[in-house]
Amino acid sequence: MKNLSSWLIAMFAFMFWAFRVMATVMYSLGSEFVAVPDNMTMEIVLLFVTFICICFIAKRNLLSACIYLAAHGLYYGYYLYQNIMSIVSGAGSMDSYLSLLIALVGVIIPLAAFFDVLLDKNRKAHPVDKQTDWFYKNKEFDREVDERADRNQYRTM
Repeated sequence: MKNLSSWLIAMFAFMFWAFRVMATVMYSLGSEFVAVPDNMTMEIVLLFVTFICICFIAKRNLLSACIYLAAHGLYYGYYLYQNIMSIVSGAGSMDSYLSLLIALVGVIIPLAAFFDVLLDKNRKAHPVDKQTDWFYKNKEFDREVDERADRNQYRTM
């Protein structure tokens, strides 16, 4: 994670995860919060999957980005569609607009993380270690071997 965009996406993903944890905890305690989880069981499973995926996205793992996108796309995509249809039909309230915004953020952040990991040029093709690459990947420092290199013909007196 060498780019500012990668750090920002990971930070927004973690902040959205913390927001959903807070919403889930407050809902389970019976208090009102800004957002209410739509499906409590799936929300808890999604929170655990999301935390693991965010940790591996920071390591630039493409599989975790795919899992993160698929899980959030399936969960929040359904509620995104449902809220859009309720707003279009005219039955939308302030809660449906808020749920639409949360579902939209829940789909945009994983999509951004997926494309960030997918389009990262240095992920697997060119891993760079500046401490050793100057020596091992540079032909100038290769030792020239001649016919005397194999025979140890030094005299000891």
